[in-house]
Amino acid sequence: MKFALKSLLVATLSLSSTMALAHNHGHDSALTNAVKASERSSERDQYRNPVETLEFFGFKPTMTVVEIAPGGGWYSEILAPALKEQGTYYAAHFPADSSVGYYQRSLAGFKAKIAEDARFSHVKLTEFAPSTHLDIAPAASADMVLTFRNVHNWYMSKDKEAASNAFKSFYKALKPGGTLGVVEHRLPEEQDDEMQKSSGYMKQSVVIALAEQAGFELEAKSDINANPLDTADHPKGVWTLPPSLRLGEQDAAKYKAIGESDRMTLKFKKPL
Repeated sequence: MKFALKSLLVATLSLSSTMALAHNHGHDSALTNAVKASERSSERDQYRNPVETLEFFGFKPTMTVVEIAPGGGWYSEILAPALKEQGTYYAAHFPADSSVGYYQRSLAGFKAKIAEDARFSHVKLTEFAPSTHLDIAPAASADMVLTFRNVHNWYMSKDKEAASNAFKSFYKALKPGGTLGVVEHRLPEEQDDEMQKSSGYMKQSVVIALAEQAGFELEAKSDINANPLDTADHPKGVWTLPPSLRLGEQDAAKYKAIGESDRMTLKFKKPL
């Protein structure tokens, strides 16, 4: 009898493990399939490491995820299809009432993607601007908020509260226990603080402080997106490097050899 019970227990545990592996494989395949889709370019993946980055943040295709300022949709081309079947994807884009021409063009291009590309058919479009539009999703509805290379824009804003307001907005949208994932150009801690006002680079300590002031707890740091070749002291700031190459052909080979910027990758939690 004891042998039969033991055999039943082993069989049950084995079945549970198999089901868990299959479940996790389903999660993995939704993400990897989105990344490997023929519709998107993988040219920048070597610098942005999307699968590793999203896995570090704990991404699952069953989640409700908000992406902040998706721009032309580089990460949206991964997140929208990965979340399409089982999750929810909010794209918190530029406000429709913005008077900034670049914002209007970027938003128009993103709306065209939603209308024309089946991968974007379930996207929920919301608005975000750190001085005026802070309701990126219903309060306490999101499992994850993601921001890629945006913090410097808010920090360099004329509105001195912009960066602080942004993190407060993320906190409000997340469920208790939810995750905030931040990727940002990294300025070495020993560099002059003033460089953050124009270079596009941020000190990791400053970004962490902004998040903690909004109520977040730092859960983990990663060097997934680190680039030791980047000295962060270029003539046109971070935009000297690919993909911007603001100096044009001047020293282009040098900057292409460096690649994209050195980046911090930070995972925060909203406390339970």
